[in-house]
Amino acid sequence: MNAAKMLGRLPVSVTLIDRRNFHLFQPLLYQVASGGLSPGDIAAPLRDVLSRFKNVQVLMAEVTGFDPANRRVLLTKGELPYDTLILATGAENYYFGNDHWAEFAPGLKTIEDATEIRRRILTAFERAELETDPEKRRAWLRFVVVGAGPTGVELAGAIGEIARDTLRDDFRSIRPAEAQIQLLEGARHTLPLFAEDLSEKAERALIKLGVRVRTGVRVTDIDATGVSLTGASATPERIEAHTIIWAAGVRASPLGRNLANALQTPTDRGGRIKVTSGLSIEGHPEIFVLGDLAWFEQDKVPLPGLCPVAMQQGWYAANAIKLRLSGKVPPPFRYNNKGIMATIGRASAVADLGFIRFGGLFAWLAWLFIHLMYLVGFRNRFLVAIQWGFQYLTFNRGARLITGKDESK
Repeated sequence: MNAAKMLGRLPVSVTLIDRRNFHLFQPLLYQVASGGLSPGDIAAPLRDVLSRFKNVQVLMAEVTGFDPANRRVLLTKGELPYDTLILATGAENYYFGNDHWAEFAPGLKTIEDATEIRRRILTAFERAELETDPEKRRAWLRFVVVGAGPTGVELAGAIGEIARDTLRDDFRSIRPAEAQIQLLEGARHTLPLFAEDLSEKAERALIKLGVRVRTGVRVTDIDATGVSLTGASATPERIEAHTIIWAAGVRASPLGRNLANALQTPTDRGGRIKVTSGLSIEGHPEIFVLGDLAWFEQDKVPLPGLCPVAMQQGWYAANAIKLRLSGKVPPPFRYNNKGIMATIGRASAVADLGFIRFGGLFAWLAWLFIHLMYLVGFRNRFLVAIQWGFQYLTFNRGARLITGKDESK
């Protein structure tokens, strides 16, 4: 998106291909999954966003492959030539070879994922209200989140707030606050990308929300009725639960592997394509690979799959094309790390800005402001700000709709 908007100001012809007709701001997907926001609040129609750039054409189409030798993108219907290709198709959920777990533990990458998770969370309380058997009721009120990165921490905290605040007075046969929320992580502390003191602050905030944080555990199986795992003692354990959410792993889009195979270029274990200092493929300066799809090492450390990384890479690719048009050589890409943040719940977040690390209310306010600014379009920013303010004052989540088919019946 950033590359397309910058190229829209240059004397070039731009074609943006996407199989969806909207741009999605993924960092706030968990807010849709927890009923805080509606899908339209964090998505914007591509044609609307790019309508003022008359040299940009938007095509809603499916890319099936590439013909690098002839510089063509292959579509389900037809093909398109290119002088320069920018590939930024992101990542997908990864279950470490256990793809059948996806049926029981959805991840969070798309609008459909978010609405399905929302359906499962809210349905669990409804099913518990109907259940008369105490043990079966406890299984419905038990929620398991696998993976304690930012997405897992944010989801676990949101479920805690739903149980203790949002639904507090809505039921008669159950007390939502009795819900058990377990956050499982294989590393020795939550938020592995953060400093240990911030991870500890995040854990304390989660505990206040009723979340049980369990680190150093490994999931061995997931099915319709629960999770099997082992800990440091290697003793098998079973958690009976109907609502399981996957936040433990992602891998690069399959299109990345398609291009890598066509060019015989290396990828990492997650399928990310190795790129040069100019974010292009070795021997193919006309092909840029950005975002979660790119394996780029800065100071011998791979850059993480974060929104700010992808945004800066988009700006760089467009600027590199601009410099090439004027006969100049682009400088190497260098990511300007302005920090990382994660929110845990109401008035609680952690932030590492490099020169300072802090948590609590000020980190939460900074998180709110930055994410509002990253949203595409004034309308979305305005609506999200209003809804966050209403939610803060009333503890209410206005998008608590159960949609989709309940397969558990």
